[in-house]
Amino acid sequence: MRIIETRKAPNPRRVRIFLTEKGIEIPFEGIDLMAGDLKTPEFTAINPMQRVPVLLLDDGTAIAESVAICRYFEELHPEPALLGRGAAGRANVEMWNRRVEQGLFAAVAHVFRHLNPKMAHLESPQVAPWGEANKPKVHWMLGLLDEVLARHHYIAGEDYSIADITALVAIDFMKPAHLEWRDGHANVARWHDEVSVRPSAKA
Repeated sequence: MRIIETRKAPNPRRVRIFLTEKGIEIPFEGIDLMAGDLKTPEFTAINPMQRVPVLLLDDGTAIAESVAICRYFEELHPEPALLGRGAAGRANVEMWNRRVEQGLFAAVAHVFRHLNPKMAHLESPQVAPWGEANKPKVHWMLGLLDEVLARHHYIAGEDYSIADITALVAIDFMKPAHLEWRDGHANVARWHDEVSVRPSAKA
């Protein structure tokens, strides 16, 4: 069993944080997405979506998509529960993780991929107006999270979850996307300071 990743990419970091929180150690194999390694026939045969990370099981099964990989390990190692507890708890974590993925993570990624000249060979065509259009979406979602974090310690309630992992990675991804966020988001800043000092944040 091993995970194929690009170390500096944000989605593999989500999985590494998740596994560190679980105390799970697994080998990682690094490939370079900037060098086109994801578009080779060999990697495309493993994941036709040409994205990392990918979990390769010992029987050859390939599981792609960060949350799918995390769910696999949650099933094997349910504690600590990072995908929620009980029907309502799991649904709530799923809801907030999905909101953060779509409302924040994806918007930051669009800004980065469409406005950074170094990404032109991966994002073809780059559409600069689309990158600019996502900047207000990022700040709208941060405002929503700030309201949520005024009422709860973590994004999906009082327990740390995959929603916090996704949000941490998304907000840290704002730095290379040249997006500022701390002004006017005191509750997000409080939360970010706390989750950033967890040992898993360095994974």
